[in-house]
Amino acid sequence: MLSIRVTATISSSSSTLFFTNSKKLSNKFSYISNPLNNSSKPIKWNCKNSRMEASKSNFVTKASAQPLTNPAELIDSVETFIFDCDGVIWKGDKLIDGVPETLDLLREKGKRLVFVTNNSTKSRKQYGKKFETLGLSVNEEEIFASSFAAAAYLKSIDFPKDKKVYVVGEDGILKELELAGIQYLGGPEDGDKKIELKPGYMMEQDKDVGAVVVGFDRYFNYHKIQYATLCIRENPGCLFIATNRDAVTHLTDAQEWAGGGSMVGAILGSTKREPLVVGKPSTFMMDYLADKFKIQKSQICMVGDRLDTDIVFGQNGGCKTLLVLSGVTSLSMLQDPNNSTQPDFYANKISDFLSIKAAAV
Repeated sequence: MLSIRVTATISSSSSTLFFTNSKKLSNKFSYISNPLNNSSKPIKWNCKNSRMEASKSNFVTKASAQPLTNPAELIDSVETFIFDCDGVIWKGDKLIDGVPETLDLLREKGKRLVFVTNNSTKSRKQYGKKFETLGLSVNEEEIFASSFAAAAYLKSIDFPKDKKVYVVGEDGILKELELAGIQYLGGPEDGDKKIELKPGYMMEQDKDVGAVVVGFDRYFNYHKIQYATLCIRENPGCLFIATNRDAVTHLTDAQEWAGGGSMVGAILGSTKREPLVVGKPSTFMMDYLADKFKIQKSQICMVGDRLDTDIVFGQNGGCKTLLVLSGVTSLSMLQDPNNSTQPDFYANKISDFLSIKAAAV
């Protein structure tokens, strides 16, 4: 099993709710044991970087982002490019212009390409099929979705074999849990369940649920909220894990849609518990990738369209960062005086890299 350093934020007041065996080492780090068994295997958890809405004071103020005027220099300065998908590679099911040529260029230059998405509705295998449908040749081993991150996190803490996971989310999470050998219930099959509030009615939850994983869910309903709430509040040591807290997502290329953060927010509201976030900007996936591919983080460039997830994810990991304006963030948002998150560079879209080919002609 890989030795993973998990990095995320848990407020000091909520950490005792999640982990009863936490041994405080300093103001910045805790070694946290799995509360559901007696395993002594520690997880190093950076208590500053888990939540998308972490206060601005957590991050060092940087100089204003520079336009990408010399893409060749950036390409030559790193070995690996990590790309977000929604808003960078595609919008909905529509490929963004120039993406195939850009990826081909980077591969020709010997760069490792990795694709990281907070969207948990698909497994890595399912994302591989989406890339193929869009005409992109991407290996499954190059894809890391937050659905996979949730399963990988549970494996990293030796989640007990006799415990189950209740899933508020879609098929991607279920498939990754199954591949990891983790028992689960819930998911899409609970999408049609309704509650009849008759006198004396009381819902009962499975007492063996040791974690609730919440991701984007188009079939979200009151049954799921109540069941997840009961597990988290009443099952001793039950973990509350969020694949991400994205406010919006790109279900189509026509507009933004409410993201996974809206589902997470509902469970947070009913439990008064902060989740452990395994997707961006938590650096769990960054640490996992660095370990798996033996990459030095200083040799990585994170490319994304969101300041609060993609760019913070890269900065938390010590990577170079490039914001593209093809998705959520506009130039006016980037340059807003109230915005303190500044990437190293920004470009209109990733095909701006192709200017080095044009210059060579």
